[in-house]
Amino acid sequence: MISIVPYRATHLLDLRIQKGQAYSTQAITPDYACRLEGEFAFTAFYHGKILAVGGVVELWADRGLAWMMIDIDAGAHFVALHRAVKRMLDIVPYRRIEADTPCEFEPGHRWLKMLGFTLEAECMKAHRIDGGDSALYARVR
Repeated sequence: MISIVPYRATHLLDLRIQKGQAYSTQAITPDYACRLEGEFAFTAFYHGKILAVGGVVELWADRGLAWMMIDIDAGAHFVALHRAVKRMLDIVPYRRIEADTPCEFEPGHRWLKMLGFTLEAECMKAHRIDGGDSALYARVR
């Protein structure tokens, strides 16, 4: 069983980020990791090992941006992780929650759809830090 605890910057800095998110590692500095701490940020552990960190940051009232970084060994725990993320999304106070995934990363598209997100923009050119393209999804209550 996984345990969910409040996110701390050190959790992200200790994570071994999965290949599909490797493009983002150049942005992960101690300062950036600290700025993600907040009321709706969490870390998923399994027997003391970090599986994932994530949350929703407020963009403005009623609008948030979901984020998640997943460890390379999290796959075996994906069902439990999915349930934890779904619960978190159900309790955050934002009417609109956005999320993005690399256009070519099919597992990201599948998971966002399973979490109740709808594709709004197939390709946002040069959206990622590495200049890559992302697809925009949103979940609106």
